[in-house]
Amino acid sequence: MADQLPPDGGGRRAAGWREVLIVAVAVVGIVLGVSVLTSLLPPAGQDIVLRTPLAIAVLAGGTIGLLVWLARRPPVT
Repeated sequence: MADQLPPDGGGRRAAGWREVLIVAVAVVGIVLGVSVLTSLLPPAGQDIVLRTPLAIAVLAGGTIGLLVWLARRPPVT
């Protein structure tokens, strides 16, 4: 009974295994795609991607964006 939404539809249920697996597969696909695109860059472009903190900046920005998005959502009850 705890998995059911209230009759007014005002609540959300927590993510299940299916949603988690979909997100995980999407993230792995994106990472593999970016890896392939990086390998197709000319050597100067590969140097920028691989020898600068660009990957760290992208990961930090994505993490901060996700945390802000989660913090602004109303709590699941």
